Amino acid sequence: MMRPAARRDVAADAGSVWRILTDLDRWPDWGPSVRSASTADGGPLAAGSRGTVTTVGGLRLPFVIDELTPGRSWSWTVAGVRATDHRVDPTVDGCRVTLAVPLFAAPYLVICRIAVRRIGDRGADGFAAGLSRPATLRRGNGGAERLGDF
Repeated sequence: MMRPAARRDVAADAGSVWRILTDLDRWPDWGPSVRSASTADGGPLAAGSRGTVTTVGGLRLPFVIDELTPGRSWSWTVAGVRATDHRVDPTVDGCRVTLAVPLFAAPYLVICRIAVRRIGDRGADGFAAGLSRPATLRRGNGGAERLGDF
């Protein structure tokens, strides 16, 4: 079944982007809703891995990695709810990163678009250099707060 998705072509090899998507310490660098994440056993992501993700609002949620195809894709359930699918596909000029959500979660695509933009704008070299995103909120027009991105 087709799922709503945010996609971005990235000028980096698929393996490098895959490492960014599966390194839990890097999730806050590209995932605007993530403060931290860890697996229960401290190991890398694998099918069946369980862990906890902490949101920027401080909410700690359990997760399970439902499917993982090394170097290509992984999907998860968060707090018992099917969540985002993460995919990397090689292209002639690098790769395409895709974050897909269930239809009921289509509004979350706003967050997914920020995430794929961060990955695309920084590329693997930016993550390797240890550059990080600001973890602050900025005031936009009319005093409304919005999540700051690069």
